[in-house]
Order: sequence, then structure tokens, then C-alpha cells
Amino acid sequence: MSDDDLGGLDDDYASRTEAACARIGERAKALGLTVAVAESLTGGALVARLAAAPGSGEWLRGGVVAYDRAVKYEVLGVPRGPVVCEVAARAMAEGVARLLRADVALSLTGVAGPDEQDGMPVGTVYFGVRTPEGEVRVEHARFHGDPGEVVERALDHGFALLLRATAR
Repeated sequence: MSDDDLGGLDDDYASRTEAACARIGERAKALGLTVAVAESLTGGALVARLAAAPGSGEWLRGGVVAYDRAVKYEVLGVPRGPVVCEVAARAMAEGVARLLRADVALSLTGVAGPDEQDGMPVGTVYFGVRTPEGEVRVEHARFHGDPGEVVERALDHGFALLLRATAR
């Protein structure tokens, strides 16, 4: 397979993503922290990129891909109802931290497109971050672009949140 077959994959973007994941790992390892993720619209891309970081076996506990709302409800403990909201992001972060016994957890739930979901427009993403102290913060963002671009922007923001959560 040639680079042309990769549909114009941006080497700079890939390098930045790898660097961010490596830095998250360095910080987590230095502080003795473990990390877990629960993701929806990113479909496993977040945990896959973290797992590719050097030494990830020392700090990455794993991830739950909760693409279907039933997984959010039954596995992560999200209350029944809308799944693209602050309540869901908070419950997902708490649930994956508990399930995988992680110090730091990140959740992403949102609408990549092409259609709205639960009345939420395409590009809406909620992020839940559980800190080592057990606090959960939720952020909301709205990204523009096609579904692939929304996913990439959500991943970028997720990595930035993990960098903050592992900083001391």
C-alpha cells in the first residue's frame, strides 16, 4: 500500500498525535497514574492511539467503546435518556474509571454526523474528565466539518484534556 492509498493522511497530524500520546504516557508514568477511556463517536480511535504510545502497558488500563447507547446504560452506568449530554459524559468517565480501576478517565460522547441525534446538532461533543482526586469535570464543544473531521477534532481535544489531567 502506498501513501497515496491512505487518502492524503496528514503526516504532521499523525506525528502530533503520536507526540501527544507519548507525552500523556510519560506524565502518567512519572506520576504513577493509570488512564482509561470511554468513547462513543470516536469508535475506539482514542484508545487505539493511546495504546500505540511507547510503554502504554505501564499506564493505560484500557477503554470501552460505547457506540451503542445500551452499552452506555448497561456497562458504564449512564442514566437512561439522552446520551449526548453532560450527564452522560460524567457517568461515562465515572463508569470507566470504576470498571477499569483507573486514576484518570476521559469520556467522549457526541454526534459526528451526518445526522443529528437526540436533538443535538452534528459536531456536538461532551467530554468528561475524571481527575486523580476523583473529581469529574465536563466540557462541551461544537466542531464543524464532515464526520471524519469532527472525530479528529474531538480526538485532539481529548488528548489535550488528558495532557491537562496528567500534569502536576
